[in-house]
Parts: sequence; structure tokens; C-alpha cells
Amino acid sequence: MKIIGYEAICNLGNNLDDIYQNAIIANNSCFESLEGYLPQKLMRAGVIKTDLETVENENFNLRCNRLLQKNVKLLQKNIDSLFEKYQRDRVAVVAATTNSGVEEFEKSDNQRHSELGNPALFLMRLLNLTGFYTTVSTACSSGIKAFSTARDLLRNNICDAVIVACVDTLAKVPIFGFESLEVLSANPSSPFGKDREGMNMGEASAVFIVEKDGIGIDVMGIGESSDIYHSTTPDPEAEAAIKAINEALQEANLNPCDIDYINAHGTGTVANDIMEAKAIFQIFKNTVPVSSTKSLTGHCLGAAAGIETALCCKLLDNFDGRLYPHIFNGVYDETLFPIRLVQKDEKYDKCKICMCNSFGFGGTNAIMILGKNDE
Repeated sequence: MKIIGYEAICNLGNNLDDIYQNAIIANNSCFESLEGYLPQKLMRAGVIKTDLETVENENFNLRCNRLLQKNVKLLQKNIDSLFEKYQRDRVAVVAATTNSGVEEFEKSDNQRHSELGNPALFLMRLLNLTGFYTTVSTACSSGIKAFSTARDLLRNNICDAVIVACVDTLAKVPIFGFESLEVLSANPSSPFGKDREGMNMGEASAVFIVEKDGIGIDVMGIGESSDIYHSTTPDPEAEAAIKAINEALQEANLNPCDIDYINAHGTGTVANDIMEAKAIFQIFKNTVPVSSTKSLTGHCLGAAAGIETALCCKLLDNFDGRLYPHIFNGVYDETLFPIRLVQKDEKYDKCKICMCNSFGFGGTNAIMILGKNDE
């Protein structure tokens, strides 16, 4: 399966070129301290700052859909090319989200706003598609799970191409949930750092066009597993996470030494970092460069894996010796298994294969390996 087109919007920029330029220099200043979400407390969040056009149909006039509408316009040439090749009933949509319009629903009382399937149906109508569409909502692993669904649709000839759309915007429901777990930080997040305080929230949209074949980024392998351990805490032994990584490597027919860069889930929470550092070390030791871009974008929930996948695609297409630096407080938590974090000024020989980690509540684990062969 190939990613033949991709674009994104997040706090780092209103298109992927701007996002990449900010991420590669580790600009972690694109955050705001917001009032009004948490009682008598500021919240540090990565907020998208761009003008968004209203969606005329009030049932779909949600911030997430307005973001998708703008994101799709960034991909207009790719989408036009898509419809030159395929009939509109042969192009599917798989959306990944956790919030949809739950924030708007609190005021509008419009039931359509609260439906998780709203963004997928919106894209179908926006693009005049008549084929298959669905929504994946598996917490923070939703984005990679959406790619897994797209892969199955293509393998089974349900469609000829899939538009994978990952989107989430800031909403009180998940914010209150994370606050109740005491994992939100008013200070910059510090994944794998000693004395880390927790995560920063973010919002993002990322849209991809995938086909069975073609010229683009190769989705080499996807691994999935479930902890069945706890509703909000990952298994510290990382057994299921390790299983998902090995499954992705096996599908890609790769050895651990073939991976050039790992984009970690890296939330900056104690529980995630214990699990993820162990999973990475057990398979890769401390040989493969690792960074978490959530220090730059915030945790974008259902769009997290989407924005991180887009960053990995851009890295593969633009590699110039630099990887995304790992930004934290500079003091590694020595109680964690040691992993090789990307240094800001370090140069690297190659980056042809990336691995993207994504772990969600309920013990849902998803790993995707992306590659580019210039030969």
C-alpha cells in the first residue's frame, strides 16, 4: 500500500511544509496557556491558528470538519488526479477521531454533532463520493488503525483508493478525563525526562491518499495488539506493545537494525514512558534514533498518529541528514530502559525507513512502518 499524497494542519503550521520546517528545528514555542477549560487553572495546548471557512450544512459545521475542508484543499491536485483514475464509488473514506463534534454538541444539542461518524460522512459529501466510508475510534491509536482498515479495504478489492483522514480538536470531555488522571501539565511536556509532569494537549488534521500501488511512501508493515491490562494504564511489562512492533517488522520483512528512525508515542506521562522505553529497548536496544514530536505538537488524540505519520512521510521525502530532535528537560529518567534520543545538532547518514508508535487507552497498540526507496 502506498501513500501517494498527504497534507496536514496543526499548531506548527497551516500546511505540512511549514509544520516540517518548525518540527525539524524543534520549535516548541507554538503553544498557548488557555483559560476556560480547567477550573481556576491554565492549560498548555497546541492550538491551530488559521481562518476556517464555515460548513454550510449545520449538521456538519464542526471545527474538525472545517479543518478537514481546509486540509482537503491543500490536497486538491492529488484529489483531482485521483478522480481521473477512479470512479467515485471506488474511492473509500476512513476517518480517525475521538471527539468529532462533542464540544459543539454541548451548546447545539444537535445529535449529529456528537456522532463519531460525522467527519467521515462530511468528507463523502464534500467530495461527492458514493462508496464505502467508516470511522475508526480507538483512542490515541486511531490514526494507524485507520491505515490498517484502509489496507484491508484495498486487499479485499472493496475500493481502488482510500482517503484516510485523522482529525481532532480541543474539547472539554477528554481534557477533563486527562485532568482527572492527573496527567496534564501546565509546563512543556518532557517525554522520558526525569521529573516529567505529563502531557500537553493539541489539535490537528492530517489527510492521506492511499492506493495499492503507485509512486509514494510505502506502508511496509502494520502491527496491532491489545494489552487487556487496564482501561487507561498500559502494561508496564510492554508485552503487547512488543508483540505489535514485532508483527509490523514481520509484515515488512525487516530486522530491527533496518529501522532508521522511531517516532515514539512519547506522551510524557509516567505510565506510557515506562512501557514504551521498555518496548523499544527490548527490540532495538539503544541503537535506533528515537524522538517524540508530541513535545512540538501536543497530544492530538485521534489525530496524533495522523500528524506523526505525516511528519514521518515528510521526513522520508525531505531527509537532509536531520531527524526530528527529541525535546525534553534534558535529564533522562534513569529508571527507564535506555533508548537513543535524537540530539538537536546530530547528523544522520540515512533515513529510508521510519517506525511510528501509537498506544491508546484500553490497551490498544498500533505500529506502522513507512519506507521510501529512491533506487
